[in-house]
Amino acid sequence: MLKPCRRRPAPATVAGMRRAGRVIANDSLLLLTALIWGVAFVAQRVGMENVGPFTYNAVRFALGSLALVPLILARRRPDPVGRDGAHPAPGISPLRAGLIAGVVLVFGASLQQAGLVSTSAGKAGFITGLYVVLVPLSGLLWRQRAGWSAWAGAALCLVGLFLLSVTSSFTLERGDLLVLTGSLFWTAHVQVVGWLSPRTDPLRLAAVQFAVCSLASAGAALLWEGPRLPSIMNAAVPILYGGLLSVGIAYTLQVVAQKHAPPAHAAILLSLETVFAALGGGLLLGERLGARGSAGCALMFAGMVVSQVPLLLRQARAVRRSGAPRAVTGTRGSA
Repeated sequence: MLKPCRRRPAPATVAGMRRAGRVIANDSLLLLTALIWGVAFVAQRVGMENVGPFTYNAVRFALGSLALVPLILARRRPDPVGRDGAHPAPGISPLRAGLIAGVVLVFGASLQQAGLVSTSAGKAGFITGLYVVLVPLSGLLWRQRAGWSAWAGAALCLVGLFLLSVTSSFTLERGDLLVLTGSLFWTAHVQVVGWLSPRTDPLRLAAVQFAVCSLASAGAALLWEGPRLPSIMNAAVPILYGGLLSVGIAYTLQVVAQKHAPPAHAAILLSLETVFAALGGGLLLGERLGARGSAGCALMFAGMVVSQVPLLLRQARAVRRSGAPRAVTGTRGSA
């Protein structure tokens, strides 16, 4: 008796399974990146027990810059063709691009780190995450129209920020204010890097901007903090985490994943760093947000997701038309 032959999957089915597997793998890498970045807020907070914010950033970003050197050497030369196969825009040297991005990065990282002296890791994570909403709104400066989702997300985040940070006397806590100001520079940093990346080699750009941030932070530390080697050694574990894992490894994971990651998936998954920051602060540092603070965090995260609705809709239409996800170009990849 002849045994029935098993039908092979149709080519379209196989291709669809491969695409689904690639999306799952990329999303997993982005989720791991968000986890590393979220827990980094805990490391940054712990590091403040032994060193000042400028000293921490000086060593952290130096390690991050050095961590990218092997990747740069392995590539040997920049890829002259963009992700989509097109030639990039007119070039800018990585040194010049890194100097521009590094100046913006210095302000964002310094304000965030200084704010962590007097605020919790969880609150700092959610307030920093406001850049997800602020980036679409910042397009107004270039006369780009902000859609309903950007305004709705901003409104949710504003109410959430009020619940999270505004005290009973209607004042904003100092640490929260510093981190909030820093989020404006993170927003500018996303815009600057988004403009520079197609015009230069992204790995070299990252290495130079991290080096610029390290040198500027070291100068500020020498002026105002008087760093001492024993104190730096006592903070070695959180500094190593912030430099090698948060800056070096997480950035590399992001670059690898975003080659094929759908933009909506990437934006939402990376914004989960805010949730991981709150969880890490609660589990590792015993921080408690309370009912009011937790409600504020929930509203802020909802605002971040709502602001990405147009990306979700565009991605769904693109998948229906071509069956292939687009690459991502505009997310934070520096901290």
